[in-house]
Amino acid sequence: MKRFLAGITLAIAAATPVLAHEFTLGSLQIAHPWTRQTASGQSNGGGFLVVTNKGRADDRLVGVVSPAAAKTELHNMTMEGGVMRMRPVTGGLPIPAGGTLTLAPGGYHVMLIGLKAPLALGTTVPLTLRFQKAGAITVQLKVEPVGFTGEASHDHH
Repeated sequence: MKRFLAGITLAIAAATPVLAHEFTLGSLQIAHPWTRQTASGQSNGGGFLVVTNKGRADDRLVGVVSPAAAKTELHNMTMEGGVMRMRPVTGGLPIPAGGTLTLAPGGYHVMLIGLKAPLALGTTVPLTLRFQKAGAITVQLKVEPVGFTGEASHDHH
């Protein structure tokens, strides 16, 4: 029986880091918030995550802030005339009832402007997300390797 309980305890402990990387605020679930490590002298970074609205009412991501950067904004990457352009988002980003908002490389993302220190691999960066209806929650962006894309099928082989 002691071995069984020890095995259960180890299984729970091993699963805790995975479970700890999802956050819940009311009917909103925030999954795998992450950023990429930066080099010394690199002044900006990006933040990425997925918000799922499990509720019956629409919500909107209206603000972001992190003590790791002088300024934190929501941005979007778009193709204009064959050139990728990045622009700040005004008015926030909608999260429809039963829907998902994905912040990912090459699209909508959090921009960490004026980093106060390099983002070191294996550490975390606090990021407060402010929603129009649900309120605010602070999540931890996990600092991933430079080439990480967030697509587990391609990044963890």
